Amino acid sequence: QVQLVESGGGLVQAGGSLRLSCVASGHIFSTYVMGWFRQAPGKEREFVAGIRWNNGYTYYADSVKGRFTISRDSAKNTVYLQMNSLKPEDTAVYYCAVDEKYSGISTSTRPYDYWGQGTQVTVSS
Repeated sequence: QVQLVESGGGLVQAGGSLRLSCVASGHIFSTYVMGWFRQAPGKEREFVAGIRWNNGYTYYADSVKGRFTISRDSAKNTVYLQMNSLKPEDTAVYYCAVDEKYSGISTSTRPYDYWGQGTQVTVSS
């Protein structure tokens, strides 16, 4: 069982930056994948970025590539999402999730077994 707690959301102006954190309780096995997703009002939850815990391999949605960076600190069981050059369309609730199966980084929500409660990010124009 893994529990996830996100933090770091808030209100920022367009062009600004935020760093989200997701702390995982319980053991994170090296085969896990951790992902960040987001959900805007009236829209489906969408993939933002993912990282494989054992080797740090990352994958990004095209909409955030070059602006967002996902990273992890194994000693702290924490995954981060550094968000730069934020745009109003980045406004959403951001969730972290864990896929405990040994697989690639999925952009679908289905393979992910555990989810955090979400943190709100609002970007004003």
